[in-house]
Amino acid sequence: MDQVKDKLKGQQNKLKNLSTRIFNGKSLVLSQSTPYDIVAEYHKSKARYYPSQSRKYTEPLVFVAPLAINMAIYDLYPYRSLVKHFTEHGFDVYLIDWGKLNYHDQNLNFLNFIDEAIPFFVNRIREHSGSDQISLHGWSMAGIFVMLYTALRQPNYVKNLIVLGSPIDSFASGSIGKLYKRLNHFVRHRPKLKQTMFHGKIPNRLIHTPGIINALGFKILDPKGWFDGHKQLLLNLDDRQMLHEHATLGNFLNHMIDYPGGINQDMLFNVWLQNPLKQGSIYLHGKTIELKNIQCSLFVGAGKNDQMVSADAVRPLTTLTQSHDVSYSLIPGGHLGLMSSQKSAEQFWPVLTQWLAERSTTLNE
Repeated sequence: MDQVKDKLKGQQNKLKNLSTRIFNGKSLVLSQSTPYDIVAEYHKSKARYYPSQSRKYTEPLVFVAPLAINMAIYDLYPYRSLVKHFTEHGFDVYLIDWGKLNYHDQNLNFLNFIDEAIPFFVNRIREHSGSDQISLHGWSMAGIFVMLYTALRQPNYVKNLIVLGSPIDSFASGSIGKLYKRLNHFVRHRPKLKQTMFHGKIPNRLIHTPGIINALGFKILDPKGWFDGHKQLLLNLDDRQMLHEHATLGNFLNHMIDYPGGINQDMLFNVWLQNPLKQGSIYLHGKTIELKNIQCSLFVGAGKNDQMVSADAVRPLTTLTQSHDVSYSLIPGGHLGLMSSQKSAEQFWPVLTQWLAERSTTLNE
């Protein structure tokens, strides 16, 4: 009789947990629990400051977020948070949050971020931290941002540069890369279409993508991961941690932010479709930016199972700069998982921490 009661109680708890997940999922979300201060603002953008309680290093670590992503990915769970990990290992951390861009921001392009916003924030962070140099981290599109900022702005104050999951040879990125390569060939042999797509003739308002489309795109790119996540939840409704993690990750994926049309011009029709970075340079709005100008310590990483930006697409960066200190690593997980998965936290975060510590100035030096 007791066994029947326990089984019935267990089923009731599972139904209760499922109901909470469906109808009150926000109450389960754990992200962005680490306290921070806002130390600088630029239009809609802000620089968050996460101070270390046991600071060991002079140079702060500055995370630059990609567009479309909300900031939860950097502080996903209290027990698995990228910003908390580095503050606990002695680094003062700053995070550049681009804010909630919308249709009114459709004309923003790469140079607005690379040549205006990032230099502004770097100077404010240098003033706030008391350090002349910084360590700069960029993932996905933000990896392109920090890489091009470092190559363009001289001096750039970057002592250590970290680029993760960013397409350098876009045509080498699996099936997506092959599609862009075929499309490139198609466009190049049609002068009118080439003029339109390669020279910014498509109005930004037509290619501005709202956050809901970006959220759908992330799920489409990894349908198996999305399905498996729901399957595991249904099989483990009595696991409170899984319930919280499913709600937290779902909240992140469902709240993406707009891509400005001008950014899509530069990212889709230049970086991906024309693939200029493979040759070590890119032409943006009247400026040629050459990767050979990068001379600082460089860490390049790629997700082992990344279906969006494959390792073959990322790796060429290791040979295109003038840095004499280049490291390369494969990271557990896909495009999102390389930033947030448990395997990445256990296997990769310590590797990156050691690399950064060895190249940072200790406070007593």
